[in-house]
Amino acid sequence: MAEDNNQGSGVNGQAADQQDKPQVQFALQRIYVKDLSFEAPNSPAVFQQPFKPKVGLDLDTSHQKIDEDLYEVVVKVTAQVTHSEEGTTSFLAEVEQAGMFRIGGLEGTQLDHTLGAFCPNVLFPYARECIDSLVNRGGFPPLMLAPVNFEAIYAQRKQREAEQQQGEQATQ
Repeated sequence: MAEDNNQGSGVNGQAADQQDKPQVQFALQRIYVKDLSFEAPNSPAVFQQPFKPKVGLDLDTSHQKIDEDLYEVVVKVTAQVTHSEEGTTSFLAEVEQAGMFRIGGLEGTQLDHTLGAFCPNVLFPYARECIDSLVNRGGFPPLMLAPVNFEAIYAQRKQREAEQQQGEQATQ
């Protein structure tokens, strides 16, 4: 009988532990364009020659805490297309796609991973569409950017940071 009571309190104790853990909350509050730029410095001459593009793509992410459990995440995409033979710039398109995310119940590395990889994965399709629209409005053929694995980018960044810390500790 005593064993039955102990088992019963163990189950209730586990349920109480689960209730004490904060519930993970994740909600996208808003998606918006923070900055947008398109330049075609060599037009209209660029339209008078065969279009032989060479695409350079630069990606960056950042985040900041706005309020308790509210964060802004920004994905910056810069696409520079040059003429492959002449090296002249055909166009430069840049967008800072941002989103406000309400994130609760995550701390430390879990929160950092969510802000550095998961949120950018949510925002990138919007940035892709924005870049493509800008390029089309500039009179150029569509520029469909390939999907980006922000999980891998985040892992590489964390590995570089760890290597830098090890290097700094070795020099001290």
